[in-house]
Amino acid sequence: MIGIFDSGFGGLTIFKEIEKTLPDYNYVYLGDNDRAPYGNSSQAVIFNQTKQAVDYLFNQGCFLIILACHTASAEALRKIQQEYLPSKWPGKNVLGVIRPLAEEASQLSNNKSIVVLGTNSTVESGAYIRELKEQDKALETVQRACPLLVPIVENSKEANPATKEILKEYIRELKGYQPDTVILGCTHYGWLTEQIQQEFGNQVLILNSGSVVANKLKNYLQRHSNMVKLAGSEVKRTFLTTGDSHIFDSAAEKFLGRIITSKKINLNEYE
Repeated sequence: MIGIFDSGFGGLTIFKEIEKTLPDYNYVYLGDNDRAPYGNSSQAVIFNQTKQAVDYLFNQGCFLIILACHTASAEALRKIQQEYLPSKWPGKNVLGVIRPLAEEASQLSNNKSIVVLGTNSTVESGAYIRELKEQDKALETVQRACPLLVPIVENSKEANPATKEILKEYIRELKGYQPDTVILGCTHYGWLTEQIQQEFGNQVLILNSGSVVANKLKNYLQRHSNMVKLAGSEVKRTFLTTGDSHIFDSAAEKFLGRIITSKKINLNEYE
């Protein structure tokens, strides 16, 4: 079984692409909606909350977890992989979304100029800059924190005229760097891809997390075929939230295009 964790609803966009690409596995999706968003929290808080989710999902029988949250990937993944898993969960693994997107961007960028749009915490961590430099030292990366975009998406305000003005303000100066590739460094931002594309122009490639992460995961599972077993005759999809399950279910219908029934859980038990 594969676990997919996000601070809220946005990771459902990644789950949707993973499920489409790899339909023959069992999945558990966990959204920490009660404590979302993570983007304005400290590194210590983000690590502790992510660790709680990791413990919960491994205890549910997962052997592999995807941190669909860019903020958790930036602030908690490395410590979890290097310090926590070897002692607490040997033989299991946690993967993030930043490295797959950095790899893809470095391969696709022609003029070596890349823009990253992300939450405050993701931008401040410098995780994308580090990963992109590891891929290609010649890459020039410019970041921009966009804290207003998550509430816009979660409140279904994508088509609001004010959203266009907010995007213009965020992107105006970035166009001066003449990027040819833009990384959407937050799962929610995928819902604004069309508007972001309009602001940058069609000559700029907008990288969305879902399809990139799904294809990278497919390659990973081909190389580690013994880590996670296929579902067999009956596939299972389990949806968990720390928040209001009715609100989560309504949002999931928007993100997934189908009706689901989630279960509310308490991660504080995993302190």
